[in-house]
Amino acid sequence: MQQETVPEQVTVPPTPTPTPNKAKQRETTYAGKLGDWQRILATLAANASDLPHLEIPRAQLAAFLTQAVEIKQQQAASRAAKETASVRLQTAIVDGQRLAALLRQAVRQHYGPRSPKLAEFNLKVFRGRTPNPASTPEPPPPPPAAPATPTPGHHLLQGPPPPPPAVELTTTPVDTVSKAPSAPTHLA
Repeated sequence: MQQETVPEQVTVPPTPTPTPNKAKQRETTYAGKLGDWQRILATLAANASDLPHLEIPRAQLAAFLTQAVEIKQQQAASRAAKETASVRLQTAIVDGQRLAALLRQAVRQHYGPRSPKLAEFNLKVFRGRTPNPASTPEPPPPPPAAPATPTPGHHLLQGPPPPPPAVELTTTPVDTVSKAPSAPTHLA
C-alpha cells in the first residue's frame, strides 16, 4: 500500500468547538466538516505515539482534507468565473439587441414600411389603419317584446327592470325684465 505525504497545514477556518454542557452535534456544512477534520487530525498528530495503529487512516483523512480544500478553491474560482461570464453575456445581449434593432430599422428603411419583403425579416408590414369602430354608429337594439299577460312571479324570470328612458333637458335664456324699484325702506 502506498503512503501519501501529509500536508503541513491546510488553511480552513475551524468551526468553534461546542461547549461541554451541550451534546455534540454533527457538522452539516462543508466548512464545518473540514474544520472538524482539521481538529481531529491535529489531535491525532499530537497523540501519534499513543495511536500508531491509526496512522494510515489519519494519512488518508489528511489526503481527503487536502483534496476537499482544493475542490472548494476550484468551486470558488468557478463561481467567480461564472459571475464574470454572466456579466459578459449580459453585455453581449444588450449590445446584440441594439444592433438587431438598428438592422431592423435599416431593412425597413431600405424596403419601405409597406413592402411584403419585410415579412421575410419577421417584421410587421404596414397595411394602413383600420377604420375606427366608434365612427360608425350602431343602430339601437329593438326593445324587447312585453309578454301579453303577466304570470305570477314573472318579474323574477325577466331579470332587472330596464332603465328609464333618457330625458334631455334644455335651458332657455330667461328674459330680463326690468322692474321698477320698490319704495325704499328706511330703517330708523
